[in-house]
Amino acid sequence: MTVTTKGSTPGTPDNPWGDTKTNAPSNGVNLGPTQRPRPVFPEPVPPAVHGPARVVAMVNQKGGVGKTTTTINLGAALVEYGLKVLLVDFDPQGALSVGLGINPLQLDLTVYNLLMERGVTAEEVLLQTGVEGLDLLPSNIDLSAAEVQLVTEVAREQVLGRVIKPLLPHYDVCLIDCQPSLGLLTINALTCAHGVMVPLECEFFALRGVALLMDTISKVQERLNEDLEIEGLLATMYDARTLHGREVLARVVEAFGDKVFHTVINRTVRFPDATVAGEPITTFDPSSLGANAYRELAREVLSRWPAPATMAR
Repeated sequence: MTVTTKGSTPGTPDNPWGDTKTNAPSNGVNLGPTQRPRPVFPEPVPPAVHGPARVVAMVNQKGGVGKTTTTINLGAALVEYGLKVLLVDFDPQGALSVGLGINPLQLDLTVYNLLMERGVTAEEVLLQTGVEGLDLLPSNIDLSAAEVQLVTEVAREQVLGRVIKPLLPHYDVCLIDCQPSLGLLTINALTCAHGVMVPLECEFFALRGVALLMDTISKVQERLNEDLEIEGLLATMYDARTLHGREVLARVVEAFGDKVFHTVINRTVRFPDATVAGEPITTFDPSSLGANAYRELAREVLSRWPAPATMAR
């Protein structure tokens, strides 16, 4: 049993993370919202040399769980710590591109052209964002055709890895924002990735598809990419004031243990505000709780990766 810190309520401004204390006063251990002692993650040291990139796929077949928000804001937070980050919009909805202020309908070249047209190079598709050190391979609705067209390709699961390979030596991290499905595009992302991160909304229905997702990841590990690792499950849209949110988070930690990140992303209106502005929250509202949460996630992610933080395939 736990009780809230004296004088504060989980989810309120004086206790935004929903931190609690054990009711055993002798140990004085502060617990985070995952009901585990919150570690102090060290401040990362900027790399002296950039590249090659560690590739991480953001995957969950359920939509609206925070994949795109996490891709944008984790990437921006990593840039603040001196890393060079490549974002890959691998969703035909183009939400990642829109969230960085780019109109997908006005693009001449996208990831689709890179996948399906032999004469197109990654450098031609690459766009700089408004954040220095954060670059983007954009997408639009054209990518939806690739799912069908790739079926007849030789080594169809490895196409994405092949086309982005020339860019990886120039970056420290590559984050791939996947579409909400477990189709061929997502399999491509998992096949070329070193790790997979699973953003998970703190809501009951978000739990239902996790078993299927883990089964898919296991099959990719066995048949296509034996080096693929589960980076962790990230609880998003968390509201410590609701019993339902706390219960869902507790079930996730019970099922997956240390695979669940200590960092939890709270629900806040500042995320959609930043999306409308076409900026990461770290630049739109640098001192907000959301910005600080993604900075903490960046530190936690870097602390989990082997040293150096990046990895060549």
